[in-house]
Amino acid sequence: MPTAPAPTMSAQTAMAPAIPIANPEALSRSGGHRAERELETILTSFDSQYVWNYGCVKEGLRELYEKAKREQWNGSTQLDWAIAVDPESEIVPRQFDPLSEFAPAQKLTPKERARLGHAQISNQLSQFLHGEQGALIVASQLVGAVPWIDGKYYAGSQTMDEARHVEVFARYVNTKLEWEWPISESLKELLDATIRDARWDFKFLGMQIIIEGLAMAAFGSLWRTANEPLLKQLLHYVMKDESRHVAFGVLALRDHYRAISPGELRDREEFIIYACELMRDRLAGAEIAHAMGWDVEAVRRAVMESPSGQIFRSMLFMRIVPNLRRLGLITPRVRSAFEKLEIIQFEHLDPEQQDRELGLA
Repeated sequence: MPTAPAPTMSAQTAMAPAIPIANPEALSRSGGHRAERELETILTSFDSQYVWNYGCVKEGLRELYEKAKREQWNGSTQLDWAIAVDPESEIVPRQFDPLSEFAPAQKLTPKERARLGHAQISNQLSQFLHGEQGALIVASQLVGAVPWIDGKYYAGSQTMDEARHVEVFARYVNTKLEWEWPISESLKELLDATIRDARWDFKFLGMQIIIEGLAMAAFGSLWRTANEPLLKQLLHYVMKDESRHVAFGVLALRDHYRAISPGELRDREEFIIYACELMRDRLAGAEIAHAMGWDVEAVRRAVMESPSGQIFRSMLFMRIVPNLRRLGLITPRVRSAFEKLEIIQFEHLDPEQQDRELGLA
């Protein structure tokens, strides 16, 4: 019976049950040739700006920076790393698994099913980890690119936040789950597009509004459903930071798009539509399908049509859509695209209320 590829860490490999690997190539992608994929260089170019006005020019940014200073935390001491984690337990209850009714998954033995669950949660958290590294790079770029000193202050604090997020997700993935997956192609594509773009507002739009908005929704969904206490602790600390980061994007871009030309606006519309379509499509379970030796299209249909998959996929856009409305970016063209994606219904939601429901405000 097929199963997912063996973990990359030697301790987990030693303890893993003797279940045959369905796809040796997938094993290589998730664990082989590590040395060859440890470093990647991409070419970036953007203007870095000195700011000789040290006063506050963007209302709300200095207050947000003060809040960021007050809420700094230490992942080494404030998270209880002594908590034991069984990576093959139901960290997320099975009723939330979009593949629970998928026929090939139902044929797995209990041990194989546990390994599938391990694969799913480790892949999900690996994508969180890689996304946080992308956010770290973009935040460091914003320190140079943003044209106000209080924006530079906040971008500096966010860079520290993102470094801490990479640290704690890497520690959890590699010491608790002992299984790190490579970045998905679609997430890498969106991160690269955001990192490479020379325009400072695209970096805010791509990272603070879209990627961070998606992350907040995904973290919140996992925090609500997860059974594992250390993971819930970690996610709650990270979400408090991410909530500020999204607010940074909204404050920085507020009023910015009122005066741009039609051609510039069309560029932003195209990027928004491209990013949202790309992120919706990345949720279809291709990595798990490859690893399990299952038909990718069949897995995609199962994920897209399952009730839990539909709810999760829809919820991911609950923060992005209202924040784009605040920025004046729900143009007729974007509205039409969001209607096709079936996410326009979130237009008038209140992200601050969502934060209060998660205990973040």
